[in-house]
Amino acid sequence: MKATLVIGNIGELATPTGSSARRGAGMSELRVVRDAAVAIDVETIVWAGPAREMPPVEGPAPEFVDAGGRAVVPGIVDSHTHFVFGGYRAEEFYWRAAGLPYMEIHARGGGIANTVRDTRSASLDDLLASATPRLERMLELGITTVEGKSGYGLDLDTEIRQLEAMRVLDARQPVDIVATYMGPHSIPTEYKDSPSGYIDFILRDVLPRVRERGLARFCDVFCEEGVFGLEDSRRFLEAARDAGFGLKLHADEIVRIGGAGLAAAMGAASADHLLKASGDDLDAMARAGVVATCLPVTAFTLREPYADARGMIDRGLAVALASDLNPGSCYSQSIPLVAALGVLYMNMSIEEVLTALTLNGAAAVGQAGDRGSIEPGKIADALILDAPSFRHLAYNAGMNIVDTVIKRGKVVSVRN
Repeated sequence: MKATLVIGNIGELATPTGSSARRGAGMSELRVVRDAAVAIDVETIVWAGPAREMPPVEGPAPEFVDAGGRAVVPGIVDSHTHFVFGGYRAEEFYWRAAGLPYMEIHARGGGIANTVRDTRSASLDDLLASATPRLERMLELGITTVEGKSGYGLDLDTEIRQLEAMRVLDARQPVDIVATYMGPHSIPTEYKDSPSGYIDFILRDVLPRVRERGLARFCDVFCEEGVFGLEDSRRFLEAARDAGFGLKLHADEIVRIGGAGLAAAMGAASADHLLKASGDDLDAMARAGVVATCLPVTAFTLREPYADARGMIDRGLAVALASDLNPGSCYSQSIPLVAALGVLYMNMSIEEVLTALTLNGAAAVGQAGDRGSIEPGKIADALILDAPSFRHLAYNAGMNIVDTVIKRGKVVSVRN
């Protein structure tokens, strides 16, 4: 066996297994190995198991990373973020905390229109400068792959600029970025009386440019009452699918309109939020293999009920957990908080939480075939925790216990 790096002296190796999302009861099935080792050849895992059973390494001696008897888990895949944007909306956070209704916040100039204005005025360099430290924080938290959405331009030039920023950032730093075009994130003022007209504009002027330049892997739509209804959402998703994009939906977050059912019918990779999704639509998602992505920190910051992750898992769904980092409803990329909320308020086991943050997150962005677990043949994305067991991910509530991040077979972050 050839290897360029070996992680040894692992007290506990904990990982889901497989190359697709784990559903239902399968989410709690982890491979847990005591006194383990992981061998990596360049950027691919070639061995993961009991250290005493690891085959001898041929050729030059590999780099050795001593886990110091601590736990090792897969790199986190944050499958739902809006991390490229201009400006901030701190005042809205405190307005909401003081109990101001949404319409009053809107009347004061708040809401997504605020971010659209600031993002439209931001240059590419501005977007790169603000997004770079967010990615640095992600890496420290153990996020090795992140999905990023556009959707703060609601036009041609700014949407392209957001996606171009993600392409540049993907090449500049270690975190892999999966880009999603989300032009139908809101209705721009130019089309305030015609959401269908805005979809026409997207299909005619924007989507072809995104495709021609290869700027996104997925397309997403905010399928919600008062934003984009089922007909306009379906029309956009069908065009995106025909253009070769994977599909995602913000579905049934505020009002139940059947977005989860549309996700199932369209064969989407994931449907996200799902606070108001019906049981029938969730069952349809389970049958169609659509990942249900829950975003607990958004519910936490909005002081809203949490998505019924327990019910979804019991229905046989594959559930992913993600941060929903954005400047309005959830200005946080805290994976430690996501893990704690998953256990404390969504009735998930810690095994299910780990699967939701890794393999199922990878499946939600079409990447479960090569990441999301520590197995031979997968990309070598792994975390050494400053803890003896993966169970500390939620137990050490809200705290970052990631000590060392290994990305594509290289040590890219070490605490202190």
